[in-house]
Amino acid sequence: MEELLTRPVDELARLVRSGEVRARELVQASLDRIEAVDGQIGAFVDVLGDKALAAADEVQPGDPRPLAGVPVAIKNNRALAGERLTLCADFMGDFVAPYDHNVVRRLKEAGAIVVGTTRLPEWGIAPTTETRRFGQTHNPYDLSRTPGGSSGGSGAAVAAGMVPFAHANDGGGSTRIPAACNGLVGLKPQRGRISQAPEVGHQFLVQDGVLTRTVAETALCLDLLAGYEVGDMAWAPPPAEPFSTAAAREPGRLRIAVSTRTPLPDTPVHPSSEQAVRDAAALLESLGHEVVEADPPWRQDGLLHKFTALFGPAVCTQIALASMLAGREPAEEDMEPMSWAIWQLCKSIDATSALGAEYQLHGFARAFLTWLADFDVLLTPALAEPPVELGLLDPEGPDPMGVFARGGRFTPYTAIFNVTGSPAISVPLFEHDGLPLAVQLAGQPAQEGALLALAAQLEAAQPWADRRPAL
Repeated sequence: MEELLTRPVDELARLVRSGEVRARELVQASLDRIEAVDGQIGAFVDVLGDKALAAADEVQPGDPRPLAGVPVAIKNNRALAGERLTLCADFMGDFVAPYDHNVVRRLKEAGAIVVGTTRLPEWGIAPTTETRRFGQTHNPYDLSRTPGGSSGGSGAAVAAGMVPFAHANDGGGSTRIPAACNGLVGLKPQRGRISQAPEVGHQFLVQDGVLTRTVAETALCLDLLAGYEVGDMAWAPPPAEPFSTAAAREPGRLRIAVSTRTPLPDTPVHPSSEQAVRDAAALLESLGHEVVEADPPWRQDGLLHKFTALFGPAVCTQIALASMLAGREPAEEDMEPMSWAIWQLCKSIDATSALGAEYQLHGFARAFLTWLADFDVLLTPALAEPPVELGLLDPEGPDPMGVFARGGRFTPYTAIFNVTGSPAISVPLFEHDGLPLAVQLAGQPAQEGALLALAAQLEAAQPWADRRPAL
């Protein structure tokens, strides 16, 4: 039963539908695996054993839903009705969400069974998952290293075989970074593809998604999660065909730009990350694609400052919500030093400055996408270096903004595509010193289908889904 949890989610649903496996058996296997290994990993905030088993008992053979009986974990920054919504922050207390977020509702409607909620860095700020409130989350491939962030708990849970897939979201790389650290597939969809209902009508930086073992599973989940919800201010154009159909089709001959040049100056790139891009480029060439070395025009003075001026207020909106729940402003002792530094930064940014930064990023995005229009896909490293040691990006350290900047040097390639809004995917093509080694593919606006088709072609040429950490 434990081995079942590493099979594709559509296969698990078919087993439940046929009656070969009961939904309760799948959920119990997930709960047993969590009990067995999460003491080492620290992926979960809450495990919902009895509730998950009760929900599984409602799923019977013949259930036609595409994820019937399949266990899933939800990142603890999205509302799950009747459960704690903590954002792994002391200041959130034990607030119990009175409703399901759109992604939770859609996963439940598809038949998935929520077995628990997963950890993130406090407020989702850092590219590692280490918190004062819940402790460190460990990479299943090397317990001394980070599983990434901010969806690090979800990434570790899937990689360790505790759930077959998990919810994630991405405001600067927070789906793609854990995917790269944990040997998984992580897609940031097009801006507006997945609704942020019911809280907000639009998000400039953040998109929800999933972490899976295979491209086909990611495509299936995108079909289930995508689409307009009443009250959305903006949404991506519907695809011409299901993403699953597009992902299963040969991508044709594509023109692919390749670069290891970082958007941030003075950012070293580890030799393994550079080699991964060279090897991926050679593989793409062998598959018939035109591969061109071309450095994007993404080094601009003040780009990191402009991004921070927008990312910071996005984070601080959550802190403001916690203030409403608490009935008071946060004090310094309520938060980790990095969170407090971001909160203080936000309070120094007036509305005009924040809107000005957003408008400047709009201009950057238009110029970048104009350059990218000469190519179908851009290939880069997923990370500038292997998953870093836990403690290196300590949010409790004496220089919180220095640690924040160091996190940017670990993950310099991801946030650009939150600014452009266009889709990007991390695929774990390689390994280095026993750790997953991924590359990033970035596509044209609203062309997730074409990007998934290319990622699936790479997966077929060099499969990765059977890799397992030696826990």
